[in-house]
Amino acid sequence: MIGVLQFPGSNCDQDIIHVINDVLGENAKLVFFKGSNLSDLDGLVIPGGFSYGDHLRAGAIAAKMPVMEGVKKMAEDGKPILGICNGFQILCESGLLPGALTNNHYLKFRCQWTELSVENDSSAFTSLYSKGDVIRMPIAHGEGRYYCDDKTLEEIKENGQIVFRYLNNPNGARHDVAGLTNKQGNVLGLMPHPERASEKVLGGTDGKKMFESMIRFIQSRT
Repeated sequence: MIGVLQFPGSNCDQDIIHVINDVLGENAKLVFFKGSNLSDLDGLVIPGGFSYGDHLRAGAIAAKMPVMEGVKKMAEDGKPILGICNGFQILCESGLLPGALTNNHYLKFRCQWTELSVENDSSAFTSLYSKGDVIRMPIAHGEGRYYCDDKTLEEIKENGQIVFRYLNNPNGARHDVAGLTNKQGNVLGLMPHPERASEKVLGGTDGKKMFESMIRFIQSRT
């Protein structure tokens, strides 16, 4: 069972439930933020949206909720955790991923399709891609510019943690980072929305492989 973590202000949770349950025929359920025991889940998605209205910083309040202790336990146990857009911000704010997401370089919200290159095909979320693939997914964010210091950048490059890079950087992200994992490769933060690129009717299906890779990873563990 894959959980989809719902905070006040989440708005992409039902989209992800639809993709996993209806498009892929697997099992997903909503997980409300007031719980903390996530031990019955095989994987987790933290969806996009505006948790707590993006007050303080995007993802900052959600990252301090008790449920995040359960998320950290899942990460330690090697279970796959996918944070999309606001979910990526929450993962960085909670320390599960290095760096931070800051205001786009032009200080405006941007919603558009973007092209990405697959930089690592060995993570829990990229096994069905090939390194060097160029894929399309839409972005929708105002605080999507990835930033880290020089030392951290060299570390994540050396460890192969950068798994997706923008080909035409839409927000000023450092080193064109669109998505990166923890060192173990089972926690991924991604600014583009794969759930909005999982059906032809929406304009593309390149995001579908991300969920399929996640499911394959779960099956390999059981």
